[in-house]
Amino acid sequence: MGKVLVLNASYEPLNITSWRRAVVLLIKGKAEQVEHNGKVVYAEMPLPTVIRLRQYVRVPYKEIPLTRRNILHRDAHSCQYCGYSGDDLTLDHVVPRSRGGGDSWENIVTACVRCNVKKGNRTPKEASMLLRQTPHKPHSGLYFEVTKHIKSGLHQEWQKYVIGI
Repeated sequence: MGKVLVLNASYEPLNITSWRRAVVLLIKGKAEQVEHNGKVVYAEMPLPTVIRLRQYVRVPYKEIPLTRRNILHRDAHSCQYCGYSGDDLTLDHVVPRSRGGGDSWENIVTACVRCNVKKGNRTPKEASMLLRQTPHKPHSGLYFEVTKHIKSGLHQEWQKYVIGI
């Protein structure tokens, strides 16, 4: 039937859960329905797509790992210089390591082999290659999961509850 976005009492996204778990939270009175898709679970119970917890839940900050997979996902599996999207993508340091550029969310982008070789040991400005978007650290680990659902077209109603998408 689908997934449900769970919001904290403050309307910030907490996680994604199954529709069954969301219905249980609603029946127990631990959450309230914020959005639904028009389908019904049973009479007078629309199938939720977004719920909000009634009590605030304190969540510890969790660092998002800087991995190839996460960078590719952040950059939508496309070259940040020319827009190419294919299988042979590489990672490029905006400020090359030989010039003091480190491994960080703000310094690594996805690039096709052609653009990576063309840029070489230069900055994008020196190579006259503009970045399509400024590299940034994602807001949360949930960001990746939510963007998949929004970009697939399944849950457009989630977009207003997530920053930076």
